[in-house]
Amino acid sequence: MRAIRAIFKRELGGYFATPIAYVFLTIFVLLCGVFTFYLGRFIELGQADLQSFFLFHPWLYLFLIPALAMRLWAEERRGGTIELLLTLPVTMTQAVLGKFFAAWAVAVVALALTAPIWLTVNYLGDPDNGVILAAYIGSALMAGAFLAIGTCFSALCKNQVIAFVLSAAACLAFVLSGYPLVLEFFGAWAPAVVVEAVSSLSFLTHFNAIARGVIDLRDVVYFVSMIAFWLYATALVIDLKKGR
Repeated sequence: MRAIRAIFKRELGGYFATPIAYVFLTIFVLLCGVFTFYLGRFIELGQADLQSFFLFHPWLYLFLIPALAMRLWAEERRGGTIELLLTLPVTMTQAVLGKFFAAWAVAVVALALTAPIWLTVNYLGDPDNGVILAAYIGSALMAGAFLAIGTCFSALCKNQVIAFVLSAAACLAFVLSGYPLVLEFFGAWAPAVVVEAVSSLSFLTHFNAIARGVIDLRDVVYFVSMIAFWLYATALVIDLKKGR
């Protein structure tokens, strides 16, 4: 844990030593406000909930999380500092986890900064705060899954822009796999078990279930498994590309 904590502090300090974290936090909070109050018509709907707030989170994460993740390993490889990092008394797993948790912490801080929207809905009405809390937990887990995918593609590429594009495309595939249009496409020729498998891979399917206030263990396991799988893939990629 000491090694993970050291990598975590190093990486988190790197985010806040540059404008990256501040720009990410500012843009995320501003877009959340715009999407909630304008596109989501929060005031006009007159409902004491945050459905219009959480509705746009998958799409915000689709572009903002890959931007946060693209530098994690691509910058290390481009600058040649990855060899120095791996010579330290830390294992590959510790390095991957430390970097991932630092980026995830930035994403969670961004999510926490939207608390005034939660306070606003409590001021205007009497919402079910248990449902809202569950949705925040689901959003944080989904952000972690997006980030794990971005981490893997950052390790795969030296160029941060390419890492961003590839991770955004992969994340889009996991979001759209639960869309009716996609399911109808598979349903036209594939058996029902295949359609269900495709739907079960969707971030939307599992996030929407949690956002309704039901924290099902299967949805939590899905996001945790996604994070674990992509971080394991990240470690494999780094090991294969070591010295290249």
